[in-house]
Order: sequence, then structure tokens, then C-alpha cells
Amino acid sequence: MLASINRKLGLLIFIIAAVYLYLSFQLPNYEYAPIDADVIPKGLGILLLVLSVFLFFSRVVETDAEKEKRNIPKKELGVIAAVFAMIFVYILLFEAIGFIITTALFIFFCSWFLGYRAWKTNILVSLLFPIVMYAIFVFALGIVLPRGILPF
Repeated sequence: MLASINRKLGLLIFIIAAVYLYLSFQLPNYEYAPIDADVIPKGLGILLLVLSVFLFFSRVVETDAEKEKRNIPKKELGVIAAVFAMIFVYILLFEAIGFIITTALFIFFCSWFLGYRAWKTNILVSLLFPIVMYAIFVFALGIVLPRGILPF
């Protein structure tokens, strides 16, 4: 039954999507909001469930070349682990330090670690992107992002 990788992944993703969807239905409802905060998580959970079913029943036969693409070299595992560690530190510091500073540091150090050496461009992008995104979310959309140690 679970002979192909698509069936194994389809089943795993279905289980993850079901748990995610269950947890998204636990989000509190707000009586006076026309579109509640749980619309996107529920929609994504349903989409993930449907796509996992399609993946499970797909009839694609995997060739040897496709199997070889799945093999990750040992040296790349360290890079993947380091990026996951950076994401984890980003999540940990997000509330305390704030959106702008943590996002700027994450973009700068992650792109530097992954080999982008144009310092001026890297600094410019890592500063402008979080500032513009913060302005759009806070001032245009009215969505509060953690400001952390910054006064605004």
C-alpha cells in the first residue's frame, strides 16, 4: 500500500494537515469580525488535506534519476541544520527584540551564510524589507507587529 514515496508523504502530510486543521478550529471566534482570524489557517488546512489526498493517489512512477535527486549530500545537511537553527533563533527573539530588528538580522546573516557577499546590497535589503513590511502592516493594514525594543 505504501510502496511509493508519494504515498508515504501523502499519508504523512494528511496526518499533519488533520492535526493542523484540528488546532485551527480551536482558535477563538470574534463575534463582531466579518472575516475572522481563523479563516486563513482553516483554508490552508483544508487545502493541505486535499493536496495530500491528490499526492497519495497520484500515479507518477518515480525514475532512478528522480530518486537520485532526493539524496542530500552530507555537507548540505549542515547547511540545512544551520538555516533551521537561524529560523529557530528568529522565532525565539521575534517578540522580545521586535519584528524590524530580528527580521533585518535574520535576512542579513542568513543570506551571508548562504553565500551572498555583496555587503552593501545585503545591508540595504535587510534593512529596507522589514521597515517597508512593518509600515505596510502597521500603518496601512492596521495589523500590530511586535515592536520589541524600538520606540515606534
